[in-house]
Amino acid sequence: MYSPPVDLSFKNLSNVAGALAELPRSLLRPLTTNSKGKYLSCSLRLSNNSLTDLVGLQYTINHFFAQPSKLGWLDLSFNKITCIEPVLCELKELRVLYLHGNSIWNLSEVDKLRELQHLHTITLHGNLIETSKGYRNYVISVLPQLKTMDFSGVTRDERVMADIWRSHGTKKTPRDH
Repeated sequence: MYSPPVDLSFKNLSNVAGALAELPRSLLRPLTTNSKGKYLSCSLRLSNNSLTDLVGLQYTINHFFAQPSKLGWLDLSFNKITCIEPVLCELKELRVLYLHGNSIWNLSEVDKLRELQHLHTITLHGNLIETSKGYRNYVISVLPQLKTMDFSGVTRDERVMADIWRSHGTKKTPRDH
């Protein structure tokens, strides 16, 4: 399953279900499908749309992908998403999640992603949470398995700081202190 991403970016979608009426964008490498016309990919781009929520995401993934449970890369950047919805935690194999350039304003929303044990790369910059005191340390403390955050590697010093945050049982976001 090394097919390129199913690219539904720049489709002017206001809701995820709207993607069902669209064809993925053409890429340099063509998408491959199985005998049922489902894509043999593990990556989905829904970036640069006008999505405000993720209602219908699982149905849309099931519609397009031959192996929906294998989705490992999801790009939701540059939309109008305000919160991290539980449907993301149903994507148990998710390794890369792009959420930059949205409208997520509450840092504790990141807590919802704790269940994603394979998640190693996340982008959240360009959201209001980025202005929260201790933003990067907080995210790394909540998601200690991260290797990359906001297109920047997680350093040893940041891991040490995240361990300190966790060991103090910091349940509150920096804004709550």
